[in-house]
Amino acid sequence: MTTPDLHGKVALVAGATRGAGRAIAVELARAGAFVYATGRSSRAGRSEIDRPETIEETGELVAAAGAGVALRVDHLEPDQVKALVERIDAEHGRLDVLVNDIFGGDRYAQFGTTLWEHDLDGGLRMLRMGIDTHAITSHVALPLLIRRPGGLVVEMTDGTAEYNVRYRHETGFWYDLVKAAVQRMTTAQAYELAPHGCAAVALTPGWLRSENMLDAFGVTEESWRDALDRVPHFAISETPTFVGRAVAALAADPEAAEFTGRVVSSGQLAQRYGFTDVDGSRPDCWRYLVEVQDPGLPANTDGYR
Repeated sequence: MTTPDLHGKVALVAGATRGAGRAIAVELARAGAFVYATGRSSRAGRSEIDRPETIEETGELVAAAGAGVALRVDHLEPDQVKALVERIDAEHGRLDVLVNDIFGGDRYAQFGTTLWEHDLDGGLRMLRMGIDTHAITSHVALPLLIRRPGGLVVEMTDGTAEYNVRYRHETGFWYDLVKAAVQRMTTAQAYELAPHGCAAVALTPGWLRSENMLDAFGVTEESWRDALDRVPHFAISETPTFVGRAVAALAADPEAAEFTGRVVSSGQLAQRYGFTDVDGSRPDCWRYLVEVQDPGLPANTDGYR
């Protein structure tokens, strides 16, 4: 496995308070990038997500791994995003990697509920949090990113394009719309960035052992296998560090434009770049779901991690 080298690069990870965003910020810093990590939950007060993690904690992890700064920013507020990008410009004069990981709409999702039965206010809030935030951030940040060729936008999504078309209708209209929109935003940005020598890629983790997911199963990262008695297919799950390493590897690849406009998974990129999860495995979640879980076969991760 080649260690990614991002020294001299500047990255913005929007939505880095917890989960994948936090791990991405840390791994980019570990690879040498200067990282701006943003989020709404702070020691000064929680966001509507009402989780205990704070953006200051992310900043401490980033500083321990490398260099960067964590800032409280609401990406639904264009003026706040503009001030952030102006700061990046003033301090570095460049932006090489933009990761749009803002969401938090899970708290409003009513999985298995039809469009007309789902709470309307909650559904519309999901669109604001998962689509508008990405559009606002890219609108403001891309003029800085395109100053130099080689810039990369990573749009974080959930599920590969192929899997979602075939299997993911049970998530419901609103959640599916958010994730499909992010994937279409990737296609559009890839087209518009191409003349500037920049790329846009949509990236999905697998079954992520985020703080929220671990809490939902009543386990910790150390005891996560205790959940397999109830949900055996959770055996294919991965840590947020795995997708963090995926972003770092992709950002360090001079040929990353090969993936522009596409949806890729952490498992696919692990096969390409040779990185592993913290336990040394390479979980290939989306292939496992298609070939083992969804056909109703017994849980068995042999050959999938």
